[in-house]
Amino acid sequence: MSPFEISDHAQPEFTFNARRSPVYSTKGMVATSQPLATEAGLEMLRAGGNAADAAIAIAAALAVIEPCSTGLGGDAFALYYTAADKKVSALNGSGKSPSEMTLEKIQAMGIEGSLPTRHAMTVNVPGTCAMWCDLVDKFGTLPLSKIFAPAIRFAEEGFPVSPVTAKLWKDGENEILTTSPGGMTLLLNDKAPKAGEIMHNQVLADVLRSLAQLSPQEAKKLFYTGEIAEKIVTTVRENGGFLSMDDMADHESIWADSIKADYRGYEIHECPPNGQGLAALLALNTLENIDLVGKGGPGSAQRLHHQIEAMRLGFADARLHITDHTVYETPLSKLLSPAYGAKRASEIHAGKANPDAESGVPVNSSDTVYFNVVDKDGNGCSMVNSIYMNFATGIVPDGLGFPLQNRGHNFSLDPSHPNVLAPGKRTYHTIIPGICLRANGSLHSVFGVMGGFMQPQGHMQVISAMLDDGANPQEALNRLRFCIEPGEAGGKICVEEGIPSEILKELEDMGHEIEVRKGYDRVLFGRGQIISRDETTGTLCAGCDPRSDGIANCLC
Repeated sequence: MSPFEISDHAQPEFTFNARRSPVYSTKGMVATSQPLATEAGLEMLRAGGNAADAAIAIAAALAVIEPCSTGLGGDAFALYYTAADKKVSALNGSGKSPSEMTLEKIQAMGIEGSLPTRHAMTVNVPGTCAMWCDLVDKFGTLPLSKIFAPAIRFAEEGFPVSPVTAKLWKDGENEILTTSPGGMTLLLNDKAPKAGEIMHNQVLADVLRSLAQLSPQEAKKLFYTGEIAEKIVTTVRENGGFLSMDDMADHESIWADSIKADYRGYEIHECPPNGQGLAALLALNTLENIDLVGKGGPGSAQRLHHQIEAMRLGFADARLHITDHTVYETPLSKLLSPAYGAKRASEIHAGKANPDAESGVPVNSSDTVYFNVVDKDGNGCSMVNSIYMNFATGIVPDGLGFPLQNRGHNFSLDPSHPNVLAPGKRTYHTIIPGICLRANGSLHSVFGVMGGFMQPQGHMQVISAMLDDGANPQEALNRLRFCIEPGEAGGKICVEEGIPSEILKELEDMGHEIEVRKGYDRVLFGRGQIISRDETTGTLCAGCDPRSDGIANCLC
């Protein structure tokens, strides 16, 4: 076979046997998990747009190029930094559970523990479209016709599928698309597309074009009260879900102040609950009291042990306190206080794993997209867009071309838990963008690591790499990672192939159950992007995760 012919899905395994250089620029930078999406963002910057315009162009492009992970059927969160006033704004684009959905109804069906993973009952109101429109409306400068143009082009003219996405698509074919309502419309000749094959999505192009002709607020109204909403609601209800037209019409994004923690003299900003950015801040607030560099070099057993234990404690608190802020007030001032961080640090034993592991284990994992932009004026956007699990429910409403999220699976069915299922409620949400500021409020970096409950773990690990060791963005993303394995059983720590066996033996001797992941199983450790900005020169430095198909690129 010629090397230029389309291969099957047996792509080469992930290996870290080559280096990537960071990318430098002064006129604007974009980093995403797909080269075509990166180009969509740069197209906006070339047209005179800013970080908000570029971010939404990227989001729309990824909805076409990577439908296994993101799209109009999902949710989105963003942090936006305005250089003029050194302010970070948080935008929550998650949707509520259906107003007709009660715990009593679910219990009467005999459902226990959690909602069925891929069922229409897990479809909350998709918040993505409103979030896109609200970000552009507040900070953008370009019309939606310009912003959505690259995505429409990719959907109509076709795009070549990239290798990692092809693997995720194949997993979706095997698991869900061939059996879910409408799922076959996202296949190519009834099969997942292979790397290099050309995919089209004309119906999604039509949806985007109908939105692109309007102002942001008019587009939002069309999506949530018009024919698109009717198709979503009809499909959900025909398949046993509870979503209604009133639920769609009542949806609004939430603007809020970011939450933050100090780490090594810098401010780490995250979106407030119902997002799980708090988990990352809790871990960093704990590690602020620990001399990680003094524990050994990057990847040493003692350093990894303390990071793992801090993350466990962060998850333990996050699971107890993260839910819809309108129904439960998370005690943020207490949890993020220096005193609480010091207390948690004192609970870490230098020689053994936390015996109370179960309370600090995340409950599931997912597929997501993360991307970021810094424009020529120093404005920065850090954004995550997700449908939750790979292809989510797999349910694709007729004539829309995108799958519906299964975010409701995150609700607890325990009546005493703050995150218990209730009508019109936002659930614990995994997707979290991050921003790091210097003490004077200037932008240090926009950063993120996608992938369900890996996200706060990835945030903690890349921030530590940059602020404890002075790693540049690419170096921080290249480092081998650990992931506290999702699930109910406590203890297991997954690590990437390449960590020396003697280090793993030391961790096991401390009581950590270790599992080495390699090849495409490395997707467990997330796919991140980082853009940093030099305070003196304004020079931008970007890195893109070697675990992804993506690229960081600059405006010349």
